Amino acid sequence: MAQSTADAVALPAPAGLPGSRAGRRRRKPASRKWLFVLPALAVSLCVVLIPVVTTTLLAFTDWNGFSLPRWVGLSNFIALVQEPRFWQAFRNNCVYTFLFATLPMIGSLFFAVLLMTVRAGRTFFQVLYFLPVTIATVILALIWRSMMFSPTSGVVGWLQSVGIPADNPLAHPDTSLLGVLFVDMWSWWGYLTVIYFAALRQVDRSLIEAAVVDGASRWQTFRHILLPTILPTVMFMLLMSIIWSFRVFDWIYVLTEGGPGFSSEVLATLAYKTAFQSFEVGRASAYSLSMSLLGLVAIVVYLRLQARRERA
Repeated sequence: MAQSTADAVALPAPAGLPGSRAGRRRRKPASRKWLFVLPALAVSLCVVLIPVVTTTLLAFTDWNGFSLPRWVGLSNFIALVQEPRFWQAFRNNCVYTFLFATLPMIGSLFFAVLLMTVRAGRTFFQVLYFLPVTIATVILALIWRSMMFSPTSGVVGWLQSVGIPADNPLAHPDTSLLGVLFVDMWSWWGYLTVIYFAALRQVDRSLIEAAVVDGASRWQTFRHILLPTILPTVMFMLLMSIIWSFRVFDWIYVLTEGGPGFSSEVLATLAYKTAFQSFEVGRASAYSLSMSLLGLVAIVVYLRLQARRERA
């Protein structure tokens, strides 16, 4: 009896149990998977998390970028709410975002549907539409400023030389923001067109053919078949358009620098000037934090709408 008990104790553990070698070998890949995630986590920590925490802390301080920060609590946010320049920049951001998130969306959907009817040259048109996205924003802004809007060397100057009344929209307070917005929409709508065209290509052709057989018009086919099918893509690109437009900086800084006066100033350029021209880093951090919070609101609204749509 004692011998059988000793033999039972000496028996190796079955393969796959926690104490077996096979079990330990199986657990090794599960532990090593974190090694593949660590580089991305490290980059996110350095590029996203640390700047967010630093900006949040600086928003409650008075700091010129050189001396030691001095804690001031909510003073920067109180001054922010009481500053007319902040509200003007905020209104410009709202106008910019509303137009940027509506006009390119409608136009790109229209051209994407037209592109579906093209039998030859689709690749050429897709490359042509997508081309502005592949060029740096600063380069495009300089091209538009010198070759299109310049009254001496651009298209505006040429129109004036032949007697056609034309003026630089960037030089007037009433049209400066719209001029920048036009250039930004020109570079963005082609990208949306290619995305929507790719989504439309995934629609089941049998649904479209059945609608045509039933006598549905093109508008009815788009309204009841195409649009509901690609609605998740439309909603996602709407969110991207809102985020992209609300954090706009490069187009405005290169084309107008927020002028004339403050007519095209937005929160991003206001934060930049406050930090690097006025050396009020604490207040600039408050501007940046408020802009991030507004973007967060847009994301939360999108997620709620998406969840409601999935439950329906």
